Parts: sequence; C-alpha cells; structure tokens
Amino acid sequence: MHFDQQLKIKQQMINARLSELLDEAKINNIIYEPMKYSVDAGGKRIRPILTLSITEALNGNTKDALDFGCAIEFIHTYSLIHDDLPAMDNDDYRRGKLTNHKVFGEAIAILAGDALLNFAFEVLSQKLIESNNLLYIKAVNEIVKASGARGMVAGQAIDIISENKKLNLEELYNMHRLKTGAIIEAACVAGAYISNREDILESIREFSRNLGVAFQIVDDILDFTGDEKKLGKSVGKDKEANKATYVTILGIEEAKKRAKEYTDRAIEIASNIDKSGFLSKLTEYLLVREN
Repeated sequence: MHFDQQLKIKQQMINARLSELLDEAKINNIIYEPMKYSVDAGGKRIRPILTLSITEALNGNTKDALDFGCAIEFIHTYSLIHDDLPAMDNDDYRRGKLTNHKVFGEAIAILAGDALLNFAFEVLSQKLIESNNLLYIKAVNEIVKASGARGMVAGQAIDIISENKKLNLEELYNMHRLKTGAIIEAACVAGAYISNREDILESIREFSRNLGVAFQIVDDILDFTGDEKKLGKSVGKDKEANKATYVTILGIEEAKKRAKEYTDRAIEIASNIDKSGFLSKLTEYLLVREN
C-alpha cells in the first residue's frame, strides 16, 4: 500500500477513536462543544500516528496504542487552545478555522483546554486499570512529564519570556526540546513501552529527538515562507513577536540544510526500527510538508 493511503487510514482511525472517546464520556454539553470543536478542527495527527506506528513495528498491542495516542492528541489540542489565547500567541485562526476563544470566548476556551488535558489522563488511567501493566505505567509517567513542568509547559514558558531577546542556537534547541520535542518523544517512547521493548528505548529516543528538531525547523521555515491558506493559520507571527527561530539565527538556506540533516539521521534510525518503511516515509513527509 502506498504511504499516502497508509497515512490516511491511520488518520481516519485516530479521528474516529477521538470522537468515540469524547462521545462515550457523556460530557456536559457546555464544555463538550468547545472541546469537540478543537479536536475536530483536524491536523496531521502526527503524535498518535507515531505511537501507533512504532507499536505496529514492534508487534505491540495496537488497540491500546491507539488510546495512548489519542490521549496524547487531546493533550496536544489543549496546548494549541491555550497557545492561541491573547495572553499567549494571540491567534485568530488554527487549522483554517477560528480559534477556540474566538468562537466560545476566552474563559470557556481556557476551561476547554483544561478539560482536554484532564480527559487525556482519564483515558490513560483507564488503560492502567484495564492492563495492570508496569510498562503502561512507565508510558503514562513519560507522557505526564513531557506535558508538564518538565517538558511542554516549561518550553512554552521559556518561549514567552524569550520574546525580544537574542537566543543562541543551543538555547533555542533546549527550548524546543521541551516545547515541541518532549511530547513527540513521549509519543514514540510510549509505543516502545506498550510493545514491551525497553531494550530499544535509546534508539527510539534518538529517533524522536532528531525528528522533533527537524519538525520544529520546518515549522520555523513555514512561518516565514508558508502559504496561509495551506497552513490554516497566520504566517509571520514569530517575526512580528520578535521571537528567536532557526530561521532568524541560521537563515533560510542553512535552516533547510539542518532540517535535512536531522531528517536523514531520523530516517537512518527509523529504518532499523520499522522494517515496513512507514516511519522512514513519515519522517521524509514531515520534511517536505506545506502545513
């Protein structure tokens, strides 16, 4: 099967399960609607695809991996709702739709983000109850750390206080290792734990770290050169906010070169993890994406 078909099937599977989990929870409609609005806004679903694909490659339980991946996507969606708020990035559009606070107001948007974060841990804790598996507990612990003060939240805080400040390349790398990379790493590592493959954790981590850096560099490039219609959000926001990016530090051409280098290394590692080639193709796809 062609990569594009495989990717679409996985995205459809994830979208269906995200909706199913939300619907089964029978959440009060006041908060359900804004939660569902942002979850249904779309996206590439890269994080759950990574969890699912690594589990597939390692012959693990893909049904459980799907729920772990969906929980990570709920966390990611919450972070986007909060990132778009006026106190953060102050964006009007996300994935081609009005941002959550533009539709439901700031207060409800904050609560919708909070609800999605907590709902993610409802999903994960239910898997722990069902499995009684120490490795699943380790996977959840990885996700908890990656999404909080040891990972994404810390990275976002550094990003906010770094506006109008000059960062060097190492400082920028460390910020994005937390803000973007930690959740990507957790999504990958979760797949290894679900598959009872602690023996290759270091390879999985190295793959995810290279993928995470490449992903962020491409994001920075698209903020300078991307098409708003394809991106589904405003471009030039980083420059407008005077934020340090890989483009402002390295320039467009050098940033593209670095993205290719990190991608090539991630593909090299992926080829040893996933003999089907899907992970390698996914990594290459993320380098040339337009949104």
